[in-house]
This record gives sequence, C-alpha cells and structure tokens, in this order.
Amino acid sequence: MKLWTLSAAAAAAAFFALALSNAIYEATSPWSPGWHVVLRKTYSIAAFAVVGYLLRRALNERGHPAGIGICSASVAVYSAAIEVGQALIGSREGLLWNALDVACGALGGVLACADLLVRRR
Repeated sequence: MKLWTLSAAAAAAAFFALALSNAIYEATSPWSPGWHVVLRKTYSIAAFAVVGYLLRRALNERGHPAGIGICSASVAVYSAAIEVGQALIGSREGLLWNALDVACGALGGVLACADLLVRRR
C-alpha cells in the first residue's frame, strides 16, 4: 500500500472512531454552552480538511488528479457515514444538525484544496 493511501485510511478510521466516542466528545467540549457548537464544528472542519488533504494526496499518488469537487463530495460522503454511525449508536441530533455536519465535511474538503483555490486567482 502506498504511503498517502495508508495515511488517508488511517486518519479516516481514527477520526471516525473519535467521532463515535462519547468520552472524546465530553473531553473536547467546552464548559461554556454558548461556544460548544462553534468549537465542535471548528474541530470537525479541521479534521475533515486533514482527511480531504490525505485523500487528495492518495488519489494523486495513484494517478487520479483530485480537485475541489472530488475532495468536497468525498469528504461530505465520509461525514454522512459518520452521521449514520452516530445515529446507530444512539445520537438524536436530527436532520438539520446532520445536514450542518455534512456541510462541515464538504467545507473541510474544500479547505483541503485551498492551494488550488489560490492558484486559480
């Protein structure tokens, strides 16, 4: 297995496990409820950007150029899979919050290609 492919798979698996962990959720949640959502979404966007960047590198090392659309869509699908996993273990967030989380995934995928956005200008 190639380095970027292994890195992408390992990061995606680790972040998936972290997203399903109640202990991690509690440990990374702030005391102040007002900032709770902002901080949690910031964490998720950063994690999704890491996964998107590693995915992009993995695709590139296999000869498949990955642009903004592929990264954004792929990471959004990954985020949706996390939402399904969370629902299966008892999360009751609701569809609006699920949609926001998937949008954060898509944004992370876009940020993984930020250098492409800069080069286009």
